[in-house]
Amino acid sequence: MKTNKRFILSFVAPFMILISSMGLIFRNDSRKIFYLPIGLMGIVIILERVISRKLDRKDILKKIKSYQKS
Repeated sequence: MKTNKRFILSFVAPFMILISSMGLIFRNDSRKIFYLPIGLMGIVIILERVISRKLDRKDILKKIKSYQKS
């Protein structure tokens, strides 16, 4: 059975956030700062996908409305 590559990659961003939060919580020394970029990148990946999906939906709605006017 073939696995979908997008399905597997959809877990990367939440996994990055999970690793970052675990590193920030359980690390005792001053190296906690190294976990921040991982978490921030995970958040940015999720937000970018949400924003692009929202913009794509607006574009599709505009196209549908333009066809309805004709």
